[in-house]
Amino acid sequence: MTETQNITVTEHELSEIRHMIEGRSGILFDESRERFISARVREHMELKKLQRGADLLRLLRSSNVEYDSLLERVLTQETSFFRYPDAFAAFEKKVLPEIRMKKFWENPRSLRVWSAGCATGEEPYSIAVSVLDTLEFAEAWNLHILATDISKDALRQAERGVFPARSVRGVPSRQLDAFFSRVGEQFMVKPKVRNLVTFAPMNLAQAVYVGRFDCIFCMNVLIYFTPERRSALIQRFFDYLEPGGYLFLGHADTVPQLPVKFETIVHGDFRVHQKPSQDRVRKPAPAAAEEKR
Repeated sequence: MTETQNITVTEHELSEIRHMIEGRSGILFDESRERFISARVREHMELKKLQRGADLLRLLRSSNVEYDSLLERVLTQETSFFRYPDAFAAFEKKVLPEIRMKKFWENPRSLRVWSAGCATGEEPYSIAVSVLDTLEFAEAWNLHILATDISKDALRQAERGVFPARSVRGVPSRQLDAFFSRVGEQFMVKPKVRNLVTFAPMNLAQAVYVGRFDCIFCMNVLIYFTPERRSALIQRFFDYLEPGGYLFLGHADTVPQLPVKFETIVHGDFRVHQKPSQDRVRKPAPAAAEEKR
């Protein structure tokens, strides 16, 4: 019999752990993820050499460090570059060309993107590669990608910018040569990619103003929040977007009914949510404008 089999965690103890995580971080592990969190909790208890759920709860309540350690374990998820190809196809072929036309006469031209829930960095670096590869004369733009996540371990890994081969399997060979350097069996993003991204810790359940953005990516993150927190977060995304800005959500995410209204743009099999531009919000009357001339 293995150590893991000797570990005892009751449904009530798992429920208490889930409620503790939700209360402190806003992240919801509902009944549909019970098997997942049970496995991660047992792995953590094996690492800590604990056999009873009551002992783990006592440890979590007595130490923020121990709580953070468990949170890191349950949040760890494998991801990869260009994990959602349909989303990046819409970004490269629809959104970036429209932003380029919209800002063509601006000096300087700027583009700000937020990767909310960036994990180990594959998403924001994918955004950076798409921008550099798609935006004409990208070097003439002021480009900034903010990447945030609640996991400090994930952010430390992201800042290194070094990834195993399995993480870059979705990157075309041309982009792999242009934007990555091979380091043994791993791949490191080149400085021109790394320099576009700023990483910062952030709990999305807490309202923190981080400026205005042309695009916000929050892919399959909303599913970890209650409907109330999901609505509040969508409202904040709406407020933080520039007029005409774009919100990218995962297929599993839903936009709740809100007083704010996004316009939906369909590109292929992907839906992008766009904040109405000022012109459409104000709805000026062309005829009235003509009469004043």
